[in-house]
Amino acid sequence: MEAAVALHDVRFGYTPSRMILAIPTLTIARGETCFVFGPSGSGKTTLLGLLAGILRANAGQVIVLGHELTSMSNAARDAFRGAHIGYIFQMFNLIPYLNVLENILLPCQVNASQRQRLGTTSMHEAAQHLAQRLGIADLLIANVLTLSVGQQQRVAVARALLGAPELIIADEPTSALDADHRAQFLTLLFESCTHTGTTLIFVSHDRALMPHFDRSVGLADINLLARPSRL
Repeated sequence: MEAAVALHDVRFGYTPSRMILAIPTLTIARGETCFVFGPSGSGKTTLLGLLAGILRANAGQVIVLGHELTSMSNAARDAFRGAHIGYIFQMFNLIPYLNVLENILLPCQVNASQRQRLGTTSMHEAAQHLAQRLGIADLLIANVLTLSVGQQQRVAVARALLGAPELIIADEPTSALDADHRAQFLTLLFESCTHTGTTLIFVSHDRALMPHFDRSVGLADINLLARPSRL
């Protein structure tokens, strides 16, 4: 099966003297849903940054959707991420001067590839449908700064799903949701990924979610620097 993600001998550190990741190999198939777990400080968010092209590896190959990111310029990685990846940030990264609908629409407005994947459905129709499924349809004209943490997280989820990206990267996306909204979110996320063949990489501390995924990956199993003997 074709790989959505393939890492080979990847090393990364924010300074040369303090390496955080040393991953000999990691492969995630296209269309696979992968749950990534590990204790705080094991490198989960750093790994997601490498896969999204936000960070560049110090060594090795980071191949995402057939593109080798380590050799790409910062601008090229930014363009690639906008065209192919939906990212659900742990801290949401909503734009404070835009309302809810404008935040959801933003990726499609700046990226032709995402608009094209909607087909005959308009951006606004798609955004309203997602908002309805996520329970925020009555908040579309609200300022995001007036929302609760859980509501802000659902806006971030809708923004990531709009435009059916080929890869969704989710960093603790259910941390601020109650049980009912968490169940609704997971249902929508898996249905969306199945419908479009999207690959999902999902980081969480909540191992109770693990059975919902095709595969689970522990950072201590793939990151040589996160193993207990190295702590």
